[in-house]
Amino acid sequence: MYLNCKTYFSFTYGTFSTEGLVKTAIDKGVTALALTNINNTYDIWPFVKSCEKEGIKPVVGVEIRNKNKLLYILIAANNNGLAWIHQFISRHQMAKLPFPEPASSLKLFEEAWDGFVIYPFGGKPLDQLLPNERMGIRPAEITKLFSVDWKPYSDRLVVRQPVTVQNKTYYNLHRLLRAIDCNVLLSNLPADECCDPDETFVSPSELIQAFKQYPFIVTNSYKLIDSCKVEMDFKTDKTKQVYGGSREDDRILLEKLATDGFSRRYKKTDKVAWQRLQAELKIINDLGFNAYFLINLDIVRYAQFRKFYHVGRGSGANSIVAYCLNITNVDPIKLNLYFERFLNPERTSPPDFDIDFAHTDRDEVMDYIFKRFGTQHVALLGSFPTFKRDKINLELGKVFGLPEEEIKAMRHANGPVDEFTRLIYQYGRLMYGFPSNPSLHPCGMLITEKPILNYCSLFMPPKGFPTALMDMFTAEDIGINKFDILSQRGLSHIREAQRLIKEQHNVSIDIHDTDKFMKDPNVATQIRNANSIGCFYIESPAMRQLLKKLRCDDYITLVAASSIIRPGVAQSGMMREYIYRYHHRDKIKYIHPLFEEHLSETFGVMVFQEDVIKIAHYYGGLSLGKSDILRRAMSGKYRSNNQFMMIKEEFMRSAAAMGHKHLDSAEVWRQMESFGGYSFNKAHSASFAVESYMSLYLKTYYPKEFMVAVINNFGGFYSTELYFIELLKTGATIIPPCVNNSQILTGIVNGQVYTGLVHVKDLREQLREGLIEERNTNGPYLDLQDFIRRVGPGLAQVEILISVGAFAFTGRSKKQMLWEASILLAKPKNNSKTAIALFDEAPIQFQESQQTDHPLDDLYDQMEILGFPLTNPFNLVDADPALFIKAGNLEHYHKKIITVLVYYIARKVAVTKNDDQMFFGTFLDAELNWLDTVHFPDTAKKYPLHTAGFYKITGKVTDDFGVYSLEVHHMEKATYKQRSYAEL
Repeated sequence: MYLNCKTYFSFTYGTFSTEGLVKTAIDKGVTALALTNINNTYDIWPFVKSCEKEGIKPVVGVEIRNKNKLLYILIAANNNGLAWIHQFISRHQMAKLPFPEPASSLKLFEEAWDGFVIYPFGGKPLDQLLPNERMGIRPAEITKLFSVDWKPYSDRLVVRQPVTVQNKTYYNLHRLLRAIDCNVLLSNLPADECCDPDETFVSPSELIQAFKQYPFIVTNSYKLIDSCKVEMDFKTDKTKQVYGGSREDDRILLEKLATDGFSRRYKKTDKVAWQRLQAELKIINDLGFNAYFLINLDIVRYAQFRKFYHVGRGSGANSIVAYCLNITNVDPIKLNLYFERFLNPERTSPPDFDIDFAHTDRDEVMDYIFKRFGTQHVALLGSFPTFKRDKINLELGKVFGLPEEEIKAMRHANGPVDEFTRLIYQYGRLMYGFPSNPSLHPCGMLITEKPILNYCSLFMPPKGFPTALMDMFTAEDIGINKFDILSQRGLSHIREAQRLIKEQHNVSIDIHDTDKFMKDPNVATQIRNANSIGCFYIESPAMRQLLKKLRCDDYITLVAASSIIRPGVAQSGMMREYIYRYHHRDKIKYIHPLFEEHLSETFGVMVFQEDVIKIAHYYGGLSLGKSDILRRAMSGKYRSNNQFMMIKEEFMRSAAAMGHKHLDSAEVWRQMESFGGYSFNKAHSASFAVESYMSLYLKTYYPKEFMVAVINNFGGFYSTELYFIELLKTGATIIPPCVNNSQILTGIVNGQVYTGLVHVKDLREQLREGLIEERNTNGPYLDLQDFIRRVGPGLAQVEILISVGAFAFTGRSKKQMLWEASILLAKPKNNSKTAIALFDEAPIQFQESQQTDHPLDDLYDQMEILGFPLTNPFNLVDADPALFIKAGNLEHYHKKIITVLVYYIARKVAVTKNDDQMFFGTFLDAELNWLDTVHFPDTAKKYPLHTAGFYKITGKVTDDFGVYSLEVHHMEKATYKQRSYAEL
């Protein structure tokens, strides 16, 4: 009877969770249930699993709507019917076509026995119903049967009791969700956008009572349910199983390619490496992962063919097979990478390969994967954002018509302040965690053995690739292992830097010769001094401080630092403990001898995910399989916390059985928990460190080209302004945008850096590209008049270019040119590009004036148009930097109160155990040296830090492992110099 049930995966419509719907069915004594979400089958797999667990027969289908109009309900009678439903939904969703309206000619399902179609009452004439079509009757519609000749079609009538909301409260929530979806005030929400208030989970006895005069309708409903049987297999690996002709062919090919690669990576006499290779090949084959490795290799080889840079990381980077295949560039023998983190006989899923590409290349790699393995078998992995506190406040605030200021104020409020905010808090608690809309996973791709429509439907996001309506948890749960194809700008700026170096110096760098970089003393000095701005993963204030505290100057230490910097570790105290032990190795006290035996390399501290597995196995007595499940649970690989808590209990029991004291085991668990949730596996950290060394080498020997490359790829930790400051520190001469020398991106011409036109605010893209095209075709511009004649810009656009200094090559003042432009462009003119006249007209002769530009005007123009000055920002401060302590002299003022004059760069917000807010600030002084500050809660509240500019800060100098910072006591903004306009 329950043939039309929805969950909150009927996005911004239903209010039941998947498990909540099934639990309600149990409470009502229901034995069979159909899930029919609106235009998608997102949660059918979790639904089926939950039903089977509770002993309910699951039926799956979909409710088809065009906007808010219900057309029909499709119910899968078998797996062919489910695949057809997925194909039907996907075809219309991806092409953004409306679904077909009911009609006598409309045939749904390939074969009638594959599924059922249920029309709402009156949705189709009874005499036109096909053999697999039914008419759904709601309890409220029973009286309408008196006006219909239904008797010849009595076998076609079924009960349709929609289940959308739990009760009146959730009906109110439903209305709020609909208002959010329609982007209207709640008071303006059309009634037909909402479900009926009676779309609740009515008990079977109530439905039977409602249809007591028509018991055959109830019987028909049960018959329909009984005839549905969809087999949902959760155990079989559904990822593409065969790469070549057969599984045996794959085994032979992988062994051949790995063996060939071994001869390039290792000496023939290296028995340890050879034995590791053979052991890995055996277990890869035994677990059926040959095709998985070959597919990843195929992807990497395509990238190499296209000369795309890549970095292979993830747990797969623990593999010597991956290293020999050049999927990764991390030597597992050299780094003593833990084999069981990569694979162990109890593991059921393949290791992760996270393959990074430059952000400009990834889409082409994805396109290749679709074409290489077939669009019927490939899709991007889906996901769904959920409603969290800020989003709830924003959306419900808009629905209730609150002003923007009041919505923002809710972020910092401790509770409701009026009736509207009380309602937002009340309903916000109910909708917290609801999925808001279909989206896509940042990097996952699915490649299946059978057509992917057997398992899910697809939609087309703006990305432009078919995307599965299925998230990573469901995919893994049903046996589809994702391939992670990531993009990062670190690789992009490495490639761009190499291009600039070749262009400027005619030098080609083998960027993969990382062994050379790791042995370079100048590179080591860069790391030790944390001179790493722009370098992948090691440029943030926290990472730079950690490098200085460790006095890191080698690869192994950098690998460890890449993991212990992760969130959660500092709060647990283990990062500080690691630093202490690193510098005081003679004072290390191991919590247990097993820690010394297995974690001596990291001084008894769990730094990597492998360490969690080792300790869970050797100290806790868990099997390798259970240890890996523990690691995955700590890493957030499971939806719920239940499995995590069960493993904790098992760990404590097993550790006790091993003879360990409860207090010791509790401390071990605390340490494992702090690291496991955030730490990297060692190979992952090692891969990051390799890329960091690539950046460091380029920054060390070609700093100007490197920083220009960083600027051109955007997306770093800091703002573009900071990267221009860092470029300034290399000694580069930075020229404002120039119509004769600037490109779209920043470039180097005759050793000088010309700021890219992309940084000019409000400069139209069409004009930007047009002026470059005209310059390339007909040569440099002679002057302002020549530019106007050839490009045909509007006055406002010319004023922007003049003000930013784009015509400085003329040697004329900006004031003079602004006046001339206003004269030249005063009369109406065609805005289209003007062709060069057959006979050049003589330029208008303007009388030269004595107008001059003040240097301060130029800086303010740059601030307004670029967002930052192209010189030392302290040229703008209305204070004398010489009167303040310099950042480089902090060590001479340890524990003393000093005052500094600094320029704001960044801040990090932290929350204390008492739920108070504090800050960590990052600033530059007048010599462009870094200064780090700590703002404890009292100071943070008294002196908020949230705007850019100059600050006078007074505080106490503190020392932490030789790294000095300022504990802030007082802070005030320093003013900018008054703009002094030149005389006209």
